[in-house]
Amino acid sequence: MIPKSAKLIAALGILWLSFTISLPLRAQDAPALDSASAPANGAAAAQPAQTLQPAPAAPQSPAPASPDRPVSWVGLVPNLLHDQKDIWLFPFSVARGHHWKPVLVFTLVTATLVATTDNPSGRYFQRTQSFNEFNSIFRDSHTASAMFAFPVAFYGIGLIRRDSYAQHTFLLAGEAALDSTILTTVMKDISRRVQPDNVPVGGSFADPWFQEHGSVLGGIGSFPCGHCIDAFSVATVFADRYPKYKWVAFGLAGLVSFTRITLQAHNPSDAFAGAFLGFTISHYTVQQF
Repeated sequence: MIPKSAKLIAALGILWLSFTISLPLRAQDAPALDSASAPANGAAAAQPAQTLQPAPAAPQSPAPASPDRPVSWVGLVPNLLHDQKDIWLFPFSVARGHHWKPVLVFTLVTATLVATTDNPSGRYFQRTQSFNEFNSIFRDSHTASAMFAFPVAFYGIGLIRRDSYAQHTFLLAGEAALDSTILTTVMKDISRRVQPDNVPVGGSFADPWFQEHGSVLGGIGSFPCGHCIDAFSVATVFADRYPKYKWVAFGLAGLVSFTRITLQAHNPSDAFAGAFLGFTISHYTVQQF
């Protein structure tokens, strides 16, 4: 059992992190003070007859590569439909010769992990007791609750402070997570890979594909990792919109991915596939519209 004090500290930590990440945006939203205006006004007061020369125009900062995507609660469903169209038509784009490099990287790395890493990793975590305390802290329900609580707390703080940028960040993160969940459910039902904790002692962790049983659209199977795809889809939105904290976002998502392996809920190849797909969907589909 986790003591109540630890749960309280974790809850306060989520609120603190939500507040500190959203804090810099309020400073950025405020109009910058023209540093040349104060001394110019002072000089004008001291020498009223002196003609003030116009200050040279400051160089304008370049416009962002893409505008902020229109997002709202009302527009969430149309955005999801637009995203899903792009996701499911992606194989046809690859067949026409587009985006083949990331697809090749994804395929080669996943296949390499299945062939070289899944078996030794599964056997190690099947017999070790070293991660029992770690696993009791980062069990499924705890990581899922944290992934839900942080964006909600962030959105609540954005509402209180009337920070539209923070509110849009929450909606984009939710959209990315929903897009990822839909894809994961279908892929799991197709692959039906047996989870590592259901592999018998001495069995193969690399081979049990198309063997898991369950209802259609039930998300049965371990490939890809659902926690990982959700964690990285949300983390990528926060990392892209708050670059100063990108290592925090990706670090927490990486921690979630590692817990899925130590808990024997997923293989390393499952975790990599989920992380790669979560990042891709969030960065290239949800935010690059």
